[in-house]
Amino acid sequence: MKVGFIGFGEVASTLSGGLLDNGATVLTCLQGRGVPTKNKALEMGVTICNSPRELAETSEILISAVTPSNAVEVAREMGKYSKGIYVDINNVSPDTVIESLGMVKNKKTVDAAIIGSVKRNGYNVQIIACGDSATDFAVLNDYGLNIKIMGNEVGNCSTIKMLRSSYTKGVSALLWETFLAAYKMGIDEEVLEIIGQTEGPQFGKSANSRLLSSFNHSKRRYEEMGEVKKILSYSVDPLMADAIEQMFETIHEKKTKFNKNKNSQLDFKSYKDLFKSLNNIK
Repeated sequence: MKVGFIGFGEVASTLSGGLLDNGATVLTCLQGRGVPTKNKALEMGVTICNSPRELAETSEILISAVTPSNAVEVAREMGKYSKGIYVDINNVSPDTVIESLGMVKNKKTVDAAIIGSVKRNGYNVQIIACGDSATDFAVLNDYGLNIKIMGNEVGNCSTIKMLRSSYTKGVSALLWETFLAAYKMGIDEEVLEIIGQTEGPQFGKSANSRLLSSFNHSKRRYEEMGEVKKILSYSVDPLMADAIEQMFETIHEKKTKFNKNKNSQLDFKSYKDLFKSLNNIK
């Protein structure tokens, strides 16, 4: 089984590891990617294609794992050449995934969505899949993945993912605002303990992980909230989604300033270290 990935970030590299461990051949094209990404792919044993067209024509299953803003353009470019099944696994709205998959010439398409944390669950993270080719995509369960078919209607999986994303990103945005304020007041540990009495013994670990992830992936989450707002706006006025989008935009602005400071620490283990460093950035 030859499985190709468009993009080779956290999602693609994690799923690739599972597929390789279970006997699949994994391919990607790394044109324009940095040296660390190229080295990682080579170390894992990923086959590097010379061009996007070669990747599309060679892969039996081609998975698009790019940023939401690039999903349609990538499908426009790769859909002309895809010989097998084209899977959009990006965090995008139903309208976007329908537009994206509509670019695929052979019409063998799947609307897929990752449910849960790739970082915590690894390649066993649940993937839900919709579309006429979803059953063929689910063959990758034989190669270590965890795919659940949710019907033939393209767009359903993206809708489920978007609504879940609205909730989870809202929690993360509220955590950021709450604990940044508590940290500046010098009572963050006390607040963590009190909330933990309601949320359970794992709250401290979970909150720390969410805060660090909100900073590290702020740009992607800001873009994703634009997609979330699209689906919510069909049924409600997305007041909360507007605020969540604004919060991640603010966090991304902080990260941009932070990255310009060459002396800044990059690998944080706790929200305390992160907030302390952010306070030192002018």
